[in-house]
Amino acid sequence: MKILIQIGQLLLSLSILIILHELGHFIFARLFKTRVEKFYLFFDPWFSLFKLKKGDTEYGIGWLPLGGYVKISGMIDESMDKEQLKKPAQPYEFRSKPSWQRLLIMLGGVMVNLLLGFVIFAFVLFTWGEKYLPNENLKDGIWVVDSLMNEIGLETGDKVLSVNGKVPEVFYKDILEEMLFGGTMKIERNGKDTTLVIPEDFAGQIADNRIHNKGALLSPRMPFFISKIPDTSQNINSGLQPKDQVVSLNGIPIKYYDQVPAILDSLKGREIPIVVKRKDKLYNYAVTLSESGKIGVEIGFPGYNQLEKLGYYTLATKEYNFLESIPAGFIRAKEELTSYIRQIKLVLNFKTGAHKGLGGFGAIGGLFPPQWHWETFWTITALLSLMLAFINILPIPALDGGHVAFLIYEMVTGRKPGEKFLEYAQIIGMVLILFLILYANGNDIYRLILQLMGK
Repeated sequence: MKILIQIGQLLLSLSILIILHELGHFIFARLFKTRVEKFYLFFDPWFSLFKLKKGDTEYGIGWLPLGGYVKISGMIDESMDKEQLKKPAQPYEFRSKPSWQRLLIMLGGVMVNLLLGFVIFAFVLFTWGEKYLPNENLKDGIWVVDSLMNEIGLETGDKVLSVNGKVPEVFYKDILEEMLFGGTMKIERNGKDTTLVIPEDFAGQIADNRIHNKGALLSPRMPFFISKIPDTSQNINSGLQPKDQVVSLNGIPIKYYDQVPAILDSLKGREIPIVVKRKDKLYNYAVTLSESGKIGVEIGFPGYNQLEKLGYYTLATKEYNFLESIPAGFIRAKEELTSYIRQIKLVLNFKTGAHKGLGGFGAIGGLFPPQWHWETFWTITALLSLMLAFINILPIPALDGGHVAFLIYEMVTGRKPGEKFLEYAQIIGMVLILFLILYANGNDIYRLILQLMGK
């Protein structure tokens, strides 16, 4: 069921983005009296799931969810319809329009995606505001969850002061995002400042690590909550209950779960006293540890809101009225787009190994949570809209940016590229895009196979 919810969110998000992107082309085409023959959500090779002819345009839904398109008369596009171009140019065709009009038609989709990203972020900030854990509020430092972080020298209890000279405001996001680029990290450990070196290929190491571990690399230090006592547990009849917070083990006070393994490791196989907090009351029990030093319970970690209620952390909250949300949405969109462009540059530098982290529809679907949460859905949709805008403006034939590059060349030189050249460029671009799609989705499949094999 969780996978179906993620797939549902992915399809809805992509449908919104594709329809509005193509609508951008459609609006400018109609504005300049250019005929649009098809307007499709998803591709329709051989057949379509739905189609309706209205005026000169056929509206439809294809069966192949790899994108969508508008087929504009007199233009070499992914349909590769060359028969029309053999006939004399008609006033309603794309090729008959002035270069500035053709440029706006091609930029329409990208402009809509940029505008959509900004509008959604403004809407999200106006509706839900911002709530996050400031990095400076982790007074007892971080919890190093994954050994990959230990390998670069981080330890539980460290306080992250800066990464590449930038002081992180938002915990985890600002830290990890900057660590992807390698460089240095300044931390405070036991009251002393220390500088750690982040390897250049750290992004590639994370990509390899994600095959085996999909959890967080770092976390705020968490209290020890019991979520379940399995029937097979040696302590099923100990008196422990779900939602109990463990506050003491063998007489040793427990504030954070990360303190527990070291304590239990020295007490394997023994019976020890345990104190738990339940509805603000303390209860004393005795539990037997397994030979591997386990209590035999499943651990539950509270969310940020609950951590704040428990007094562990103070969250930062920002609320926006309608007018305030407009500039705030613009700033958020600009920051996210800038971050994405930096990450694309990282992928293109093969020394970083970041290309190994490229993913297809599986990776995109994994961005969505397994429960339907509208704030998260719209936030991810805004991010995808900005990503779609940037990818489409790249000067690659078959993408909007390829057409724009040829149009700019025409406007500067006064010479239009030949139709044969445009045809071959379109084919090369489509082959390149197909290769990237296969590579990205192949990465998803490869990671899934390794996970299923337990490697």
